[in-house]
Amino acid sequence: MVPRYTRPVMAAIWSPENRYRIWFEIEALACEAMAEYGAIPKDAARTIRTKGDAAMAAFSQADLDRIDEIEAETRHDVIAFLTWLAEKVGPDSRFVHLGMTSSDVLDTCLSVQMVQATDLLLQDMDAVLAALKKQAFDHKYTLTIGRSHAIHAEPTSFGLKIAGHYAEFARNRERLLRARAEIAVCAISGAVGTYAHIDPRVEEYVADRLGLTPEDVSTQVIPRDRHAAYFCALAVIASGIERLATEVRHLQRSEVREAEEFFHKGQKGSSAMPHKRNPVLSENLTGLARLVRSHVIPALENVALWHERDISHSSVERNICPDGTVGLDFALMRLAGMMEKLVVYPDQMQANIDSLGGVVHSGEVLLALARAGILREDAYRIVQRNAMETWTKLGRKDARTFRENLDADPEVAGRVPPEVLDAAMDSNAHLRQIDHTYNRVFGESGPTRT
Repeated sequence: MVPRYTRPVMAAIWSPENRYRIWFEIEALACEAMAEYGAIPKDAARTIRTKGDAAMAAFSQADLDRIDEIEAETRHDVIAFLTWLAEKVGPDSRFVHLGMTSSDVLDTCLSVQMVQATDLLLQDMDAVLAALKKQAFDHKYTLTIGRSHAIHAEPTSFGLKIAGHYAEFARNRERLLRARAEIAVCAISGAVGTYAHIDPRVEEYVADRLGLTPEDVSTQVIPRDRHAAYFCALAVIASGIERLATEVRHLQRSEVREAEEFFHKGQKGSSAMPHKRNPVLSENLTGLARLVRSHVIPALENVALWHERDISHSSVERNICPDGTVGLDFALMRLAGMMEKLVVYPDQMQANIDSLGGVVHSGEVLLALARAGILREDAYRIVQRNAMETWTKLGRKDARTFRENLDADPEVAGRVPPEVLDAAMDSNAHLRQIDHTYNRVFGESGPTRT
């Protein structure tokens, strides 16, 4: 986890302190369940809980160092923790981890951490959605040029563009919820997952207290298809981040200048060129999205473990679980802040619509000619001829607008009334059905035009 791109609240979830607290909670709950079912004395379970809680409450760097010291000798992280815990609990520690295997603790703990991380990511998603909804409502009627192949197409609404990203993030939030449900599982089934040495009711007890569901079949480990699906969901979200970041990067280009990231007082864009205002946030988001997506392949490769278990997945997950969630958490919060403060230039948007002399209305003019009785094939030929005449002479002294070329065309003049062409070249016509989309996306139409 690189501190530059790590929020403390997410880093805390993957800290050793949190991991050891969860490990103890799993062990203490298992002891309480075994005591309830008569497998160990109830007094022992109470002692383990009381002394263990006290030890975890006072947990310090000295305890971390002691666990590391034990692990340096045992070469086993769970045994090192259990040995430390035994030093704190005393003789009743002999009932801790009874009938369990290391994966029961490790995999269940990982599930808890991933659920904790996902709950934070869901909060991040809500912040992004709120920022996008505000921009979509603020700019519902802000006309801008739509582009296909990066070329001017027809006018659209800037709010509608943002609404499309809102809808995508709403879908991504649902994907994240499904991923959370899939990963929220518990395995307390002992060696090779047969429950030979532990009552299945212990697993049910622990799962219930931790807000998890017992794994259907744990082969000593929780099957890694769950984790693979989780990282695929994170990757799709990352791609949504990059799609929006790429849009902002394009809009901020000097040749476009329709919107830009907020430029803070005292901010510098370049060490050499004082005039620069660079899209550093959206470029950073593009890079972070690449990193989050890069975790998908190792997560998929973790699915094929040998027989009932091996630990080839362990080193992978020690990296991708914290790094993937930390990176996405930072990216989502950066995206939310960027979109909240996005600076929009409606006048420049209108100037860009007008910059090609009106040819962006060719589609509506084509329909107008067809409605006036001209065969569509002929109408297409007429409109394209006049559009190209406009396009190829832009900026020249003999240049004429698209409308001027149409008015001078004998195949149009006298056949299509001027008011029909006026209506066809009105950008506002492209906002006629906007309430339909807004109602579908937001459940409300939002602001009305005054």
